[in-house]
Amino acid sequence: MRNKPGIGCTILRGGVLLCLLLVWAWCSMALFYALPVNEWLRAYLAFGFVLLLPACFWFFRGFYKALVLCLVCLAVFFFWWQTLQATNDKEWAADVARIPHGEIQGDTLLLHNVRDFKYNQKDKTTEEWQGNDQWESRKYNLDKIEGLDLFLSYWASDHIAHVIMSWDFGEDQHLAISIETRKDIHQEYSAVKGFFKQFELSYVAADEKDLIRLRTNFRKERVYLYRLLVSKEKTRALLEAYIEEMNSLVATPEFYNALTRNCTTAIFLHTEAINPDDPPPLDWRIVVSGHLDELLYEKGLVSQQLPFAELRKQSRVDLRMQLLGEQDFSKLLRTAQKKEQ
Repeated sequence: MRNKPGIGCTILRGGVLLCLLLVWAWCSMALFYALPVNEWLRAYLAFGFVLLLPACFWFFRGFYKALVLCLVCLAVFFFWWQTLQATNDKEWAADVARIPHGEIQGDTLLLHNVRDFKYNQKDKTTEEWQGNDQWESRKYNLDKIEGLDLFLSYWASDHIAHVIMSWDFGEDQHLAISIETRKDIHQEYSAVKGFFKQFELSYVAADEKDLIRLRTNFRKERVYLYRLLVSKEKTRALLEAYIEEMNSLVATPEFYNALTRNCTTAIFLHTEAINPDDPPPLDWRIVVSGHLDELLYEKGLVSQQLPFAELRKQSRVDLRMQLLGEQDFSKLLRTAQKKEQ
């Protein structure tokens, strides 16, 4: 007569099965989104993979035999998963058609493919830009960096925001960089697809009247502006880390990942790289980016002269900028904020 497993063994098996179920569910979704076949066939194959898990335990009554077979199936899946490689060879959407890259010689940064689109709006849901030559090469004097700003842009949930960094070079010259999905002409953004190698990683370098005004005036997103309290040396080092990554993406494209390689976690990785002796703290708000300003406030990386709720209220810029024009956008953006504060 076969002995029944003890309570400890039962708990262990239950834990293993729970982990297996979670991994299996993720793999099934990955097959549905990433298999290079039509949608119906992808759905059938993904559903077949779902059924494979209970089939293993049904036909192989021994727990460990079934577990070994499941692990073999997962090994085959992950071998295939690693064959999926990011590429720069697609017909890209116009707003991410070019990859910014730059050269630094002494204190001079020459940055290519800086976006400066001029937008108009045909209706409440459609943005269009005029012309097809709104990409520029610009020079920046790294010795004249005066500060670093962070924008949080909310398009839906209060808990998730898009993060944009902007380097202040004085004289109303700002370089904004947004880490985004690089979509081809057939794709639309999807937070779910962002987990499954559906988008390449893109660094968009742009004029603020493009990158920020698009969100404040055309998409009507809630946008907050914070000046970061970091040294000039760290501000420059962070920009140089961004340039290094941009240059790398020209030769070696990477996939965007909605959890590990997105607009917030990528900044975290850059910050950790430039300051390895004092890395930024691990915190849930790095993932739940809508609360990132709370974390920055707690760590003293933004002004603490006001209570956080008041600082946040005064940092909102979209409503004010919707009343203003495109001319001198960056200057007006900060002038309006100072008047509020």
